Amino acid sequence: MSHLMNTYARLPVAFTHGEGVWLFDETGKRYLDALSGIAVSTLGHNHPRLVRAIAQQAASVLHTSNLYRIPLQEELSDRIAALSGMDEVFFCNSGCEANEAAIKLARFYGHKIGVEQPAVIVMENAFHGRTLATLSATGNRKTQAGFEPLVSGFLRVPYKDIGAIRAVGEHNHNVVAVMLEMIQGEGGINIADDQFQRELRAICDERGWLMICDEVQCGIGRTGQWFGFQQAGVKPDVMTLAKGLGSGVPIGACVTTGRAAGLFGPGNHGSTFGGNPLACAAGLATLSAIEEEGLMASAVSVGDAICNGMREALAGVSGVVDIRGRGLMIGIELDRPCGDLVRQALDAGLLINVTAERVIRLLPALTFSEQDAAALVSLLAPLVRKHLGQ
Repeated sequence: MSHLMNTYARLPVAFTHGEGVWLFDETGKRYLDALSGIAVSTLGHNHPRLVRAIAQQAASVLHTSNLYRIPLQEELSDRIAALSGMDEVFFCNSGCEANEAAIKLARFYGHKIGVEQPAVIVMENAFHGRTLATLSATGNRKTQAGFEPLVSGFLRVPYKDIGAIRAVGEHNHNVVAVMLEMIQGEGGINIADDQFQRELRAICDERGWLMICDEVQCGIGRTGQWFGFQQAGVKPDVMTLAKGLGSGVPIGACVTTGRAAGLFGPGNHGSTFGGNPLACAAGLATLSAIEEEGLMASAVSVGDAICNGMREALAGVSGVVDIRGRGLMIGIELDRPCGDLVRQALDAGLLINVTAERVIRLLPALTFSEQDAAALVSLLAPLVRKHLGQ
């Protein structure tokens, strides 16, 4: 009997090793991994560059703490700043920690400009984490239930509703920031279109608000750009990263520029493990592999191949509401709940996920090939057809 706390309804499978985009269980059965650890395993499994970087760093030094300089941390911060056009990076260990830092930063900014009760506009169907503050910012009552009282200071509007954002700003003078995902992952692969992003940037500039982009799931090349906001040619004041940055080694980052830069000083925030040498070595190896292997361009072409393949395979099938995505962040929305497909796909040798009850979520590694895309379609499309009774 396991003594694990019962916080996950785990599937009855354990993996012993992986190779590329494939995982192998204890019986030797292989599975096409179209989830990549929920957008974490950017380089797939057993990538030579990543394995080498981790092994070399583990043989040198794993951890020293942020009481001392960490050259790899400085190098990784420089790389992220250069890729994003932003200025400062705080390293932590996860997406919720990065978002927690962003929320603290917004409040700190508010007090700096004389707002005693700073408020942050957040979106319906958002997911920002499970700490008390990030859970409060999350737009899902199911995940919030039982954890009241929630943290105050969040004002919720419909996703992509510029009019609602303007109205809140006009009636509440405590607003200091707007926080959103460029693509809502847990919310069902909902995409903030380019025009909305540009209008939001203009509102934030007009009112002196911070624009906070949660790039935890869609960042690090997954959309075909380094960061989702680059699709629209805008730049946030604050960006949060995690998941794919370390390709499986836990690391998160809160990145700032403009009016958000230079706010935190010693003692305002911290992390014992954040940005340790091992995590930063993994982050640097991940970014180098994406760049040198052309994985962002591949994310676009392979993502298109998956979407087009599923559209062709499901053409004329009633019950398919939409097939949407950017790069290798793809959602297939059905007109009914489809959670059972996760187990059926597992039995068929395919790893997928269902979110928002009716959306099949696909988050393959950036190393996925068009051949892998064809294999995914051949495994998944028949399961969807069967689920819809066709």
